[in-house]
Amino acid sequence: MWVLAVQPLAAREGVDVGGISPMAKLVPAETVERSANQQYAQLLQQGAKQNALAANDQPQLKRLRAIAERIIPHAMAWNPRAKDWRWEVNLLGSSQINAFCMPGGKIAFYTGILQKLKLTDDEVAMVMGHEMAHALREHARERMAKTAATHGIASVLGAIASAKWGIDPEISSGVARGGANLMTLEFSREDESEADLVGMELAARAGFDPRAGVTLWQKMGAASQGAPPQWLSTHP
Repeated sequence: MWVLAVQPLAAREGVDVGGISPMAKLVPAETVERSANQQYAQLLQQGAKQNALAANDQPQLKRLRAIAERIIPHAMAWNPRAKDWRWEVNLLGSSQINAFCMPGGKIAFYTGILQKLKLTDDEVAMVMGHEMAHALREHARERMAKTAATHGIASVLGAIASAKWGIDPEISSGVARGGANLMTLEFSREDESEADLVGMELAARAGFDPRAGVTLWQKMGAASQGAPPQWLSTHP
């Protein structure tokens, strides 16, 4: 298993997208990250059974992990808990033009996004930084809290707010029962714009050219051929 430790960084300057949404605090981070670990492990198991999980010496996987090693040290500036995450990067054989980073630093790329778009290292870094930003900015926790609130748990939100955003066990148990699929969770346009900015900075601080964000989307548009690419199904 490939794991990278993260060292603390000094005070930073850069893009300002505000603090993490208070809604995210309605769901314990441990609940979300535990679910993410379980789902990611299941994904890898399924990939291995289908001979779709890249071996550690596969060149494209080694390339992805080398890019991640440059970006991950800059993650803690956005979320102090990232220093304790057991970051992983894996590659799955699939024609999908897609990639994701689950809470807790579990990253996966599909071969389709690399092969069909013929991504440069800079473009890979833009995708990876964007996906990492979702995890660092707690977007999954926020989405899950909002989903829970709209499924009959809204009555407890006032009590939580009055308790200065204390964690209510009914929220976390409701989320756990919901079994949200963290690999296909849809984020809002605001989340996506925020991830673009944070991801661009992460990649740029790691030494990658942020202008690759332009060529990346040009390739996305060309690959769509009039229909939204797979990546847009979860990235409005």
